This record gives sequence, structure tokens and C-alpha cells, in this order.
Amino acid sequence: MAKQDYAAQHQVFREECVENAKGAGADAELQAKSLDWLVHSCRHKYSYNFTWLGRPIIQYPQDIVALQELVWTVKPDVIIETGIAHGGSLILNASLLALLDLCEGRVDAPRRVIGVDIEIRPHNRAAIEEHPLFSRISLIEGSSIAGNVLEQVRREAAGCERVLVILDSNHTHEHVLSELELYSPLVTPGSYCVVFDTVVEDMPTEFFPDRPWGPGDNPKTAVHAFLKSAAGQVFEIDQAMQDKLLITVAPDGFLKRLV
Repeated sequence: MAKQDYAAQHQVFREECVENAKGAGADAELQAKSLDWLVHSCRHKYSYNFTWLGRPIIQYPQDIVALQELVWTVKPDVIIETGIAHGGSLILNASLLALLDLCEGRVDAPRRVIGVDIEIRPHNRAAIEEHPLFSRISLIEGSSIAGNVLEQVRREAAGCERVLVILDSNHTHEHVLSELELYSPLVTPGSYCVVFDTVVEDMPTEFFPDRPWGPGDNPKTAVHAFLKSAAGQVFEIDQAMQDKLLITVAPDGFLKRLV
């Protein structure tokens, strides 16, 4: 079969997938059941069950796949991530960037991940630093919205043509909105700012008895406030992503920069 025939068949398949996702997004019953499953699974700390190359990642598998798709599409030179925990997400992103470099034969200026956390616990830092992919990771300890921390991030990302940002630290409206205002300018056109745990808005209040966030005060409320601001006008929610995922902790949180 000729190469152009393969390309045509693949395009037909991709178009079918797009329509499948649209149908899932428009299916109110399916959407409700997906959220119900997510909420129920949270009672068993489902997202704590997974690791990536040996480190706990604390993410739903669907969102891990979504990040893989974004990284392959955007091909960022650097990924900036706020919120480190055990470091699994850092290792995931470092491995995806390493694969990109391998596929492209890129040797000079290897792609990197910048991880920011207000507290990097010693045992987590040790495990991350001992990982084979640590050479691709920079760790910055401090509040993600502190001026000195942001300046360190900017220095680390200086000169990068494509930048992808992931926000997954303090989940209060105020903090996430500040992060969006500070980090969104670093996102390059065509890339993404992914805001995790926007699903807090859609979950029962009793899930957060000892947290400063909950329904009405969370990453999703921050995202919607940000999109109404002048800085947010260059971003849009990637509805197609959440439609096809169905189960995600980031509904309305896949923000694509248009210009």
C-alpha cells in the first residue's frame, strides 16, 4: 500500500476518534457516571496506587496518558511543574522528554524538567536525586509564587523555545490564580498550562475536612477567573481532551495557549 494511502487511512481514523470523543462529551449520563466513579474511587485513594519508573506518581492513569500526548504534540524544551510530592510526575516528564530527544537524535541541550515545591522532604529528594533520570531535573524549594522562586524558574527556562507548565501545588483559588498569573506568560504559543485537581469543584464538600480548599475555592474556580482576565484571553480550554478522557482530575484544566 502506498504511503499516501496509509496517511489517508490514518486521517480517517483520527477523524473518527474526534467524533467519538465529541459523542462522549455530549453524553450527560456517561459524564455523570464517570464523575461518580472518580468520586467513589477517591474514597479508596485510587490515585495513590501507581508508580512511574519506581516513584509514586499520585495521578489517574488517564491523566498520565494525556500528559504523554501533550508532550509528544508540543515537544517542549522544558516542563515547569509546581508540586513535587514523591517525584513520580517529575520522573514521568523527564522520561517523556528523554524519549523525545532519543527519537530526534538530540544530544546538545537535552530537554529538562523544573520542579518546584514549598517543601521537598529529605527522603523524597534523596530518591529523586538517586534516580537515573535526575540529570534532566532541577529541583527548586520554596513557594511557587515567591518572587525569588519565580526568578530561579525563569533563569532555568531562559532560551527555551517551547515551554509547558503544570500546576499541581496548593489548590486554593487564591494560590492557583496567582500561579496562573505568574506562570502563564512562560507558556509558549501552541503549548499548554495544565491545572490539576480542578475536579475539587465537582466533589462533595466532606472530602476536604482538613484542607483550605473545597467546592467554591479551588483550581477550577481559579481557572475560570483567570480566563476572564486579560492574561487569560490567549488561552482556551481544550474541551476535546477532557471529552475523550472522561475520567480526569483536571476538567477545564487543560489550557492551550493560542498566541
